[in-house]
Amino acid sequence: QVQLVESGGGLVQAGDSLRLSCTAALSERTYSLYAMAWFRQAPGKEREFVAAINRPGTGTYYANSVKGRFTISRDNTKNTVYLQMNSLKPEDTAVYYCAAEYRGSGDYVGHQKNEYDHWGQGTQVTVSS
Repeated sequence: QVQLVESGGGLVQAGDSLRLSCTAALSERTYSLYAMAWFRQAPGKEREFVAAINRPGTGTYYANSVKGRFTISRDNTKNTVYLQMNSLKPEDTAVYYCAAEYRGSGDYVGHQKNEYDHWGQGTQVTVSS
């Protein structure tokens, strides 16, 4: 099991920005073999895909609801993936989870929950109106 630790959540107002971070307890070389993603789960709702990034950081994929507002990036020298969230809306309120999936040499990036085997504990993001 890969340990993933998220940080950066908090309470903000609509229109504000936040940056989430997720650090993996892996060596730099091993971390570069994993695709990374962010999902979120609001109260009473299913966990949903937010954004994903492939191993080298050259390919990204976003949910339509966050496209143009959120940006996913990674720093493989720090074993960390980021989610920059701008123009936040109350409907972005959720627990945000980091996820990792081993991809070896491939550049595929998935956006389904069942494509990721490793999950963090989550960080709460609350956006007030």
